[in-house]
Amino acid sequence: MKQYKYVLPDNEMPTHWYNIIADMKTPPPPYRHPVTLELLGPDDLAPVFPAALIAQEVSTERWIEIPDEVQDVLKMWRPAPLYRAHRWEKALDTPAKIYYKWEGVSPAGSHKPNTAVAQCYYGKQEGLEGFATETGAGQWGSALSFATNLFGLKCKVFMVAVSFQQKPYRRIMMETWGGNVVPSPSSETNAGRAILAENPESPGSLGIAISEAIEYAVTHPGYKYSLGSVVNFVLLHQTVIGLEALKQMEMAGDYPDILIGCAGGGSNAAGLIFPFMRDKLTGARPDLRAIFVESTACPSMTRGIYAYDWGDTAKTGPVAKMHTVGHDFIPAPVHAGGLRYHGMAPSICALLQQGYAEARAYHQVEVLEAAQSFAQAEGFIVAPETAHAVKAAMDEALVCKAAGESKVILFNASGHGHFDLGAYDAYHRQALTDYKLEEEQIQRALAKLPKVAE
Repeated sequence: MKQYKYVLPDNEMPTHWYNIIADMKTPPPPYRHPVTLELLGPDDLAPVFPAALIAQEVSTERWIEIPDEVQDVLKMWRPAPLYRAHRWEKALDTPAKIYYKWEGVSPAGSHKPNTAVAQCYYGKQEGLEGFATETGAGQWGSALSFATNLFGLKCKVFMVAVSFQQKPYRRIMMETWGGNVVPSPSSETNAGRAILAENPESPGSLGIAISEAIEYAVTHPGYKYSLGSVVNFVLLHQTVIGLEALKQMEMAGDYPDILIGCAGGGSNAAGLIFPFMRDKLTGARPDLRAIFVESTACPSMTRGIYAYDWGDTAKTGPVAKMHTVGHDFIPAPVHAGGLRYHGMAPSICALLQQGYAEARAYHQVEVLEAAQSFAQAEGFIVAPETAHAVKAAMDEALVCKAAGESKVILFNASGHGHFDLGAYDAYHRQALTDYKLEEEQIQRALAKLPKVAE
Protein backbone atom coordinates (compact mmCIF):
# COMPACT_ATOMS: atom_id res chain seq x y z
CA MET A 1 0.00 0.00 0.00
CA LYS A 2 1.30 3.45 -0.92
CA GLN A 3 2.11 5.83 1.91
CA TYR A 4 1.04 9.37 1.18
CA LYS A 5 1.69 11.21 4.44
CA TYR A 6 4.51 11.19 6.99
CA VAL A 7 3.64 12.69 10.36
CA LEU A 8 6.02 13.11 13.29
CA PRO A 9 4.74 12.74 16.87
CA ASP A 10 4.60 15.94 18.93
CA ASN A 11 7.72 14.99 20.89
CA GLU A 12 9.72 14.91 17.64
CA MET A 13 9.24 18.61 16.97
CA PRO A 14 12.63 20.38 16.89
CA THR A 15 13.83 21.86 20.18
CA HIS A 16 16.60 23.95 18.58
CA TRP A 17 16.87 26.11 15.47
CA TYR A 18 19.72 25.51 13.00
CA ASN A 19 22.00 28.46 12.18
CA ILE A 20 23.61 27.90 8.78
CA ILE A 21 26.11 30.72 9.37
CA ALA A 22 28.06 28.32 11.61
CA ASP A 23 28.75 26.02 8.65
CA MET A 24 29.40 28.59 5.91
CA LYS A 25 33.10 28.89 5.11
CA THR A 26 32.42 32.43 3.86
CA PRO A 27 29.43 33.99 5.66
CA PRO A 28 27.58 36.91 4.07
CA PRO A 29 29.31 40.30 4.42
CA PRO A 30 28.20 42.39 7.42
CA TYR A 31 25.44 44.98 7.29
CA ARG A 32 26.20 48.68 6.75
CA HIS A 33 24.68 51.74 8.39
CA PRO A 34 21.90 53.26 6.21
CA VAL A 35 23.35 56.78 6.47
CA THR A 36 27.10 56.50 6.99
CA LEU A 37 27.53 53.18 5.13
CA GLU A 38 30.01 52.19 7.86
CA LEU A 39 29.87 48.73 9.41
CA LEU A 40 26.70 48.29 11.46
CA GLY A 41 27.01 47.13 15.07
CA PRO A 42 24.40 45.44 17.30
CA ASP A 43 23.77 48.74 19.10
CA ASP A 44 22.71 50.33 15.80
CA LEU A 45 19.88 47.78 15.53
CA ALA A 46 18.60 48.36 19.08
CA PRO A 47 15.98 51.00 18.13
CA VAL A 48 14.51 48.62 15.57
CA PHE A 49 14.61 45.03 16.93
CA PRO A 50 14.30 43.36 20.36
CA ALA A 51 17.68 42.59 21.93
CA ALA A 52 17.25 38.80 21.83
CA LEU A 53 16.64 38.90 18.07
CA ILE A 54 19.69 41.09 17.51
CA ALA A 55 21.76 38.50 19.40
CA GLN A 56 20.40 35.77 17.11
CA GLU A 57 21.07 37.90 14.04
CA VAL A 58 24.80 38.10 14.77
CA SER A 59 25.18 34.63 16.33
CA THR A 60 27.61 32.08 14.92
CA GLU A 61 26.31 29.27 17.17
CA ARG A 62 25.14 26.26 15.18
CA TRP A 63 22.15 25.41 17.39
CA ILE A 64 19.96 27.92 19.25
CA GLU A 65 17.40 26.64 21.73
CA ILE A 66 13.70 27.24 21.04
CA PRO A 67 12.11 28.59 24.25
CA ASP A 68 9.51 26.31 25.84
CA GLU A 69 6.79 28.96 25.47
CA VAL A 70 7.48 29.16 21.73
CA GLN A 71 7.40 25.38 21.39
CA ASP A 72 4.05 25.29 23.20
CA VAL A 73 2.49 27.62 20.61
CA LEU A 74 4.12 25.92 17.62
CA LYS A 75 2.62 22.61 18.76
CA MET A 76 -0.80 23.99 17.86
CA TRP A 77 0.04 22.85 14.30
CA ARG A 78 3.57 21.45 14.31
CA PRO A 79 5.06 19.06 13.37
CA ALA A 80 3.66 19.78 9.92
CA PRO A 81 3.07 16.82 7.56
CA LEU A 82 5.26 15.71 4.67
CA TYR A 83 3.47 14.25 1.65
CA ARG A 84 4.54 11.98 -1.20
CA ALA A 85 2.85 13.24 -4.38
CA HIS A 86 1.99 9.81 -5.81
CA ARG A 87 -1.03 11.08 -7.75
CA TRP A 88 0.85 14.02 -9.25
CA GLU A 89 3.76 11.76 -10.21
CA LYS A 90 1.28 9.56 -12.08
CA ALA A 91 -0.36 12.55 -13.78
CA LEU A 92 3.06 13.80 -14.91
CA ASP A 93 4.08 10.28 -15.94
CA THR A 94 7.46 10.79 -14.28
CA PRO A 95 9.79 8.30 -12.62
CA ALA A 96 10.78 11.03 -10.15
CA LYS A 97 9.70 10.80 -6.53
CA ILE A 98 8.08 14.09 -5.48
CA TYR A 99 7.67 15.05 -1.83
CA TYR A 100 6.32 18.28 -0.39
CA LYS A 101 6.31 19.76 3.09
CA TRP A 102 2.85 21.17 3.76
CA GLU A 103 2.96 24.44 5.74
CA GLY A 104 -0.66 25.38 5.00
CA VAL A 105 -1.74 23.73 8.28
CA SER A 106 -0.89 26.75 10.46
CA PRO A 107 -3.75 28.99 11.66
CA ALA A 108 -2.57 31.73 9.28
CA GLY A 109 -2.29 29.22 6.44
CA SER A 110 1.44 29.51 5.76
CA HIS A 111 4.93 29.02 7.19
CA LYS A 112 5.06 32.60 8.48
CA PRO A 113 3.89 31.96 12.09
CA ASN A 114 7.07 29.93 12.71
CA THR A 115 8.95 33.20 13.14
CA ALA A 116 6.05 35.46 14.12
CA VAL A 117 5.49 33.45 17.31
CA ALA A 118 9.18 33.58 18.20
CA GLN A 119 9.44 37.32 17.56
CA CYS A 120 6.35 38.06 19.65
CA TYR A 121 7.67 35.93 22.51
CA TYR A 122 10.91 37.92 22.61
CA GLY A 123 9.01 41.20 22.20
CA LYS A 124 6.77 40.36 25.15
CA GLN A 125 9.83 39.39 27.21
CA GLU A 126 11.30 42.83 26.47
CA GLY A 127 8.09 44.57 27.57
CA LEU A 128 7.02 45.95 24.20
CA GLU A 129 3.56 47.34 23.54
CA GLY A 130 3.47 46.20 19.94
CA PHE A 131 5.11 45.67 16.55
CA ALA A 132 4.89 47.50 13.24
CA THR A 133 5.41 45.57 10.05
CA GLU A 134 4.88 45.41 6.30
CA THR A 135 3.17 42.71 4.29
CA GLY A 136 2.87 41.95 0.59
CA ALA A 137 0.20 39.37 -0.14
CA GLY A 138 -0.84 39.41 3.52
CA GLN A 139 0.68 36.11 4.60
CA TRP A 140 3.17 37.80 6.94
CA GLY A 141 0.73 40.38 8.23
CA SER A 142 -1.72 37.58 9.04
CA ALA A 143 0.93 35.59 10.86
CA LEU A 144 2.08 38.55 12.95
CA SER A 145 -1.49 39.58 13.78
CA PHE A 146 -2.14 36.02 14.95
CA ALA A 147 1.02 35.91 17.07
CA THR A 148 0.69 39.40 18.61
CA ASN A 149 -2.84 38.52 19.67
CA LEU A 150 -1.58 35.39 21.46
CA PHE A 151 1.03 37.38 23.39
CA GLY A 152 -1.13 40.42 24.16
CA LEU A 153 0.72 42.81 21.82
CA LYS A 154 -0.57 45.37 19.30
CA CYS A 155 0.10 45.01 15.57
CA LYS A 156 0.32 47.77 12.96
CA VAL A 157 0.45 46.45 9.38
CA PHE A 158 1.37 48.43 6.25
CA MET A 159 0.03 46.29 3.39
CA VAL A 160 1.25 46.91 -0.17
CA ALA A 161 -1.59 48.83 -1.83
CA VAL A 162 -2.10 46.53 -4.81
CA SER A 163 -2.37 43.51 -2.49
CA PHE A 164 -4.67 45.46 -0.14
CA GLN A 165 -7.00 45.77 -3.14
CA GLN A 166 -6.47 42.24 -4.53
CA LYS A 167 -6.72 40.34 -1.25
CA PRO A 168 -9.43 41.79 1.03
CA TYR A 169 -9.88 38.53 2.92
CA ARG A 170 -6.30 38.63 4.16
CA ARG A 171 -6.99 42.11 5.51
CA ILE A 172 -10.11 40.79 7.24
CA MET A 173 -8.07 37.91 8.66
CA MET A 174 -5.55 40.34 10.16
CA GLU A 175 -8.30 42.52 11.59
CA THR A 176 -10.00 39.47 13.11
CA TRP A 177 -6.82 38.85 15.14
CA GLY A 178 -6.63 42.52 16.12
CA GLY A 179 -4.24 43.84 13.48
CA ASN A 180 -4.54 47.49 12.37
CA VAL A 181 -4.08 47.36 8.59
CA VAL A 182 -3.54 50.28 6.20
CA PRO A 183 -2.63 50.31 2.48
CA SER A 184 0.92 51.37 1.67
CA PRO A 185 1.94 53.97 0.66
CA SER A 186 -0.17 55.65 3.33
CA SER A 187 -0.62 59.16 4.67
CA GLU A 188 0.44 58.04 8.16
CA THR A 189 4.21 58.35 7.63
CA ASN A 190 6.63 60.77 6.02
CA ALA A 191 7.84 57.95 3.75
CA GLY A 192 4.31 57.18 2.57
CA ARG A 193 3.35 60.83 2.07
CA ALA A 194 6.45 61.41 -0.06
CA ILE A 195 5.54 58.55 -2.38
CA LEU A 196 1.90 59.65 -2.66
CA ALA A 197 2.99 63.20 -3.47
CA GLU A 198 4.98 61.83 -6.39
CA ASN A 199 2.39 59.28 -7.50
CA PRO A 200 -1.05 59.31 -5.83
CA GLU A 201 -1.92 56.05 -7.63
CA SER A 202 1.23 54.17 -6.55
CA PRO A 203 0.61 50.40 -6.34
CA GLY A 204 3.19 50.28 -3.56
CA SER A 205 6.03 47.87 -3.00
CA LEU A 206 7.50 45.93 -0.12
CA GLY A 207 10.38 48.40 -0.05
CA ILE A 208 7.94 51.27 0.53
CA ALA A 209 5.93 49.34 3.12
CA ILE A 210 9.12 48.47 5.01
CA SER A 211 10.06 52.15 5.13
CA GLU A 212 6.67 53.01 6.60
CA ALA A 213 6.79 50.21 9.17
CA ILE A 214 10.30 51.14 10.36
CA GLU A 215 9.34 54.82 10.60
CA TYR A 216 6.20 53.97 12.58
CA ALA A 217 8.13 51.69 14.93
CA VAL A 218 10.88 54.17 15.78
CA THR A 219 8.44 57.07 16.25
CA HIS A 220 5.98 55.24 18.53
CA PRO A 221 7.21 54.46 22.06
CA GLY A 222 6.83 50.82 23.02
CA TYR A 223 6.88 49.63 19.40
CA LYS A 224 9.60 47.89 17.44
CA TYR A 225 9.80 46.61 13.90
CA SER A 226 9.07 43.03 12.89
CA LEU A 227 9.67 41.44 9.50
CA GLY A 228 8.92 38.05 8.04
CA SER A 229 11.90 37.35 5.79
CA VAL A 230 15.42 38.29 4.63
CA VAL A 231 17.34 38.61 7.91
CA ASN A 232 19.24 35.80 9.61
CA PHE A 233 17.05 35.44 12.69
CA VAL A 234 13.90 34.97 10.57
CA LEU A 235 15.52 32.29 8.42
CA LEU A 236 16.81 30.69 11.62
CA HIS A 237 13.28 30.38 13.05
CA GLN A 238 12.03 28.81 9.82
CA THR A 239 14.50 25.90 10.00
CA VAL A 240 11.92 23.94 12.00
CA ILE A 241 10.54 23.11 8.53
CA GLY A 242 13.69 21.44 7.22
CA LEU A 243 14.59 19.84 10.54
CA GLU A 244 11.22 18.10 10.60
CA ALA A 245 11.57 17.18 6.92
CA LEU A 246 14.96 15.54 7.57
CA LYS A 247 13.29 13.12 10.00
CA GLN A 248 10.29 12.60 7.72
CA MET A 249 12.48 11.79 4.72
CA GLU A 250 14.18 9.18 6.90
CA MET A 251 10.72 7.73 7.64
CA ALA A 252 10.12 7.58 3.88
CA GLY A 253 13.49 5.92 3.28
CA ASP A 254 14.58 8.64 0.87
CA TYR A 255 16.89 11.66 0.72
CA PRO A 256 16.32 14.52 -1.73
CA ASP A 257 18.47 15.01 -4.79
CA ILE A 258 16.75 18.34 -5.47
CA LEU A 259 15.38 20.87 -2.96
CA ILE A 260 13.05 23.65 -4.07
CA GLY A 261 11.46 26.71 -2.49
CA CYS A 262 9.87 29.91 -3.75
CA ALA A 263 11.80 33.01 -2.70
CA GLY A 264 10.71 36.62 -2.28
CA GLY A 265 12.92 37.39 0.69
CA GLY A 266 13.81 33.73 1.14
CA SER A 267 12.31 32.62 4.46
CA ASN A 268 10.31 29.54 3.51
CA ALA A 269 12.87 28.29 1.01
CA ALA A 270 15.70 28.67 3.51
CA GLY A 271 13.56 27.08 6.22
CA LEU A 272 13.30 23.88 4.20
CA ILE A 273 16.65 23.95 2.42
CA PHE A 274 19.17 25.13 5.05
CA PRO A 275 19.06 22.04 7.33
CA PHE A 276 19.72 19.85 4.27
CA MET A 277 22.27 22.32 2.90
CA ARG A 278 24.43 21.55 5.93
CA ASP A 279 25.21 18.19 4.28
CA LYS A 280 26.40 19.97 1.15
CA LEU A 281 28.48 22.52 3.04
CA THR A 282 30.22 19.80 5.05
CA GLY A 283 30.81 17.58 2.00
CA ALA A 284 28.44 14.78 2.99
CA ARG A 285 26.14 15.40 -0.01
CA PRO A 286 28.15 17.36 -2.59
CA ASP A 287 25.68 16.69 -5.43
CA LEU A 288 22.64 18.05 -3.59
CA ARG A 289 20.87 20.72 -5.67
CA ALA A 290 19.06 23.66 -4.07
CA ILE A 291 16.80 25.78 -6.28
CA PHE A 292 15.43 29.15 -5.18
CA VAL A 293 12.53 30.25 -7.38
CA GLU A 294 11.43 33.86 -7.88
CA SER A 295 8.96 35.85 -9.98
CA THR A 296 10.01 37.38 -13.30
CA ALA A 297 8.26 40.54 -12.04
CA CYS A 298 10.97 41.07 -9.42
CA PRO A 299 13.98 39.00 -10.52
CA SER A 300 16.64 39.96 -7.98
CA MET A 301 18.56 36.67 -8.24
CA THR A 302 18.28 36.10 -11.99
CA ARG A 303 18.52 39.65 -13.40
CA GLY A 304 19.72 41.79 -10.52
CA ILE A 305 23.29 42.26 -9.33
CA TYR A 306 25.12 41.18 -6.18
CA ALA A 307 25.82 44.43 -4.39
CA TYR A 308 25.17 46.44 -1.26
CA ASP A 309 21.71 48.00 -1.24
CA TRP A 310 19.24 49.46 1.19
CA GLY A 311 16.56 47.08 2.38
CA ASP A 312 13.79 49.67 1.95
CA THR A 313 12.81 52.47 -0.39
CA ALA A 314 13.29 55.34 2.08
CA LYS A 315 16.79 54.08 2.93
CA THR A 316 16.14 53.81 6.68
CA GLY A 317 16.98 50.13 7.22
CA PRO A 318 20.36 48.36 7.18
CA VAL A 319 22.34 48.17 3.95
CA ALA A 320 23.00 44.54 3.00
CA LYS A 321 25.11 42.74 0.39
CA MET A 322 22.52 40.88 -1.64
CA HIS A 323 21.14 40.23 -5.08
CA THR A 324 18.98 43.26 -5.86
CA VAL A 325 17.09 45.06 -8.60
CA GLY A 326 17.30 48.34 -6.66
CA HIS A 327 15.64 49.64 -3.51
CA ASP A 328 13.17 51.93 -5.34
CA PHE A 329 12.24 49.32 -7.98
CA ILE A 330 8.44 49.04 -8.30
CA PRO A 331 7.43 45.55 -9.49
CA ALA A 332 4.44 44.79 -11.68
CA PRO A 333 1.24 43.99 -9.71
CA VAL A 334 1.48 40.19 -9.97
CA HIS A 335 -0.69 38.07 -7.67
CA ALA A 336 2.38 36.62 -5.92
CA GLY A 337 2.68 39.69 -3.71
CA GLY A 338 5.15 37.96 -1.39
CA LEU A 339 7.64 37.68 -4.26
CA ARG A 340 7.71 41.43 -5.00
CA TYR A 341 10.70 42.33 -2.80
CA HIS A 342 13.63 44.03 -4.55
CA GLY A 343 16.36 42.07 -2.71
CA MET A 344 16.99 38.66 -1.20
CA ALA A 345 18.23 37.20 2.09
CA PRO A 346 22.01 37.86 2.31
CA SER A 347 22.71 34.28 3.43
CA ILE A 348 20.91 32.87 0.37
CA CYS A 349 22.74 35.33 -1.88
CA ALA A 350 26.10 34.28 -0.45
CA LEU A 351 25.28 30.61 -1.15
CA LEU A 352 24.24 31.50 -4.71
CA GLN A 353 27.38 33.53 -5.23
CA GLN A 354 29.56 30.70 -3.92
CA GLY A 355 27.93 28.11 -6.20
CA TYR A 356 26.09 26.11 -3.54
CA ALA A 357 22.63 26.97 -4.87
CA GLU A 358 20.88 28.02 -8.06
CA ALA A 359 18.02 30.37 -8.96
CA ARG A 360 15.33 30.60 -11.62
CA ALA A 361 12.35 32.83 -12.38
CA TYR A 362 8.87 32.16 -13.79
CA HIS A 363 5.96 34.18 -15.19
CA GLN A 364 2.66 34.03 -13.32
CA VAL A 365 0.59 32.28 -16.01
CA GLU A 366 2.90 29.26 -16.15
CA VAL A 367 3.05 28.95 -12.37
CA LEU A 368 -0.76 29.01 -12.08
CA GLU A 369 -0.90 26.34 -14.78
CA ALA A 370 1.45 24.16 -12.70
CA ALA A 371 -0.51 24.92 -9.52
CA GLN A 372 -3.73 23.80 -11.20
CA SER A 373 -2.07 20.55 -12.28
CA PHE A 374 -0.93 20.03 -8.69
CA ALA A 375 -4.36 20.87 -7.23
CA GLN A 376 -6.15 18.48 -9.55
CA ALA A 377 -3.84 15.64 -8.54
CA GLU A 378 -3.07 16.36 -4.88
CA GLY A 379 -6.10 18.40 -3.85
CA PHE A 380 -4.27 21.32 -2.25
CA ILE A 381 -4.77 24.78 -3.76
CA VAL A 382 -1.53 26.62 -3.07
CA ALA A 383 -0.75 30.32 -2.84
CA PRO A 384 0.60 32.02 -6.00
CA GLU A 385 3.99 32.34 -4.30
CA THR A 386 4.08 28.60 -3.58
CA ALA A 387 3.01 27.94 -7.16
CA HIS A 388 6.50 29.04 -8.24
CA ALA A 389 8.01 26.13 -6.29
CA VAL A 390 5.35 23.81 -7.72
CA LYS A 391 6.33 24.88 -11.24
CA ALA A 392 10.03 24.20 -10.59
CA ALA A 393 9.21 20.78 -9.11
CA MET A 394 7.07 20.00 -12.16
CA ASP A 395 9.85 21.03 -14.54
CA GLU A 396 12.43 18.92 -12.70
CA ALA A 397 10.05 15.94 -12.71
CA LEU A 398 9.60 16.29 -16.47
CA VAL A 399 13.38 16.44 -16.92
CA CYS A 400 13.51 13.12 -15.06
CA LYS A 401 10.83 11.77 -17.37
CA ALA A 402 12.79 12.77 -20.47
CA ALA A 403 16.01 11.29 -19.09
CA GLY A 404 14.41 8.20 -17.56
CA GLU A 405 15.89 9.08 -14.15
CA SER A 406 14.23 8.53 -10.79
CA LYS A 407 15.43 11.48 -8.73
CA VAL A 408 13.98 12.53 -5.38
CA ILE A 409 12.47 16.04 -5.42
CA LEU A 410 11.40 17.84 -2.24
CA PHE A 411 9.73 21.25 -2.27
CA ASN A 412 8.16 23.46 0.35
CA ALA A 413 4.42 23.97 -0.12
CA SER A 414 4.63 27.15 1.91
CA GLY A 415 0.95 28.12 2.11
CA HIS A 416 -2.59 27.58 0.91
CA GLY A 417 -4.25 29.77 -1.70
CA HIS A 418 -7.77 29.97 -0.25
CA PHE A 419 -7.58 33.77 -0.16
CA ASP A 420 -5.84 33.94 -3.54
CA LEU A 421 -8.66 32.48 -5.63
CA GLY A 422 -8.84 35.70 -7.61
CA ALA A 423 -5.57 34.67 -9.24
CA TYR A 424 -7.00 31.27 -10.14
CA ASP A 425 -10.18 32.90 -11.42
CA ALA A 426 -8.14 35.20 -13.67
CA TYR A 427 -6.19 32.17 -14.91
CA HIS A 428 -9.38 30.23 -15.68
CA ARG A 429 -10.81 33.23 -17.58
CA GLN A 430 -7.52 33.65 -19.46
CA ALA A 431 -7.33 37.15 -18.00
CA LEU A 432 -4.05 36.63 -16.17
CA THR A 433 -1.24 38.76 -17.61
CA ASP A 434 2.47 38.03 -17.89
CA TYR A 435 4.32 41.30 -17.40
CA LYS A 436 7.40 42.04 -19.49
CA LEU A 437 10.13 43.68 -17.45
CA GLU A 438 12.36 45.91 -19.56
CA GLU A 439 16.06 45.89 -18.76
CA GLU A 440 16.03 49.69 -18.76
CA GLN A 441 13.70 49.67 -15.74
CA ILE A 442 16.13 47.51 -13.76
CA GLN A 443 19.13 49.59 -14.78
CA ARG A 444 17.42 52.82 -13.68
CA ALA A 445 16.89 51.35 -10.21
CA LEU A 446 20.39 49.86 -10.02
CA ALA A 447 21.91 53.27 -10.82
CA LYS A 448 20.80 54.43 -7.37
CA LEU A 449 22.66 51.79 -5.33
CA PRO A 450 24.90 53.06 -2.52
CA LYS A 451 28.62 53.43 -3.21
CA VAL A 452 30.19 51.13 -0.61
CA ALA A 453 33.96 50.74 -0.38
CA GLU A 454 34.71 47.08 0.44
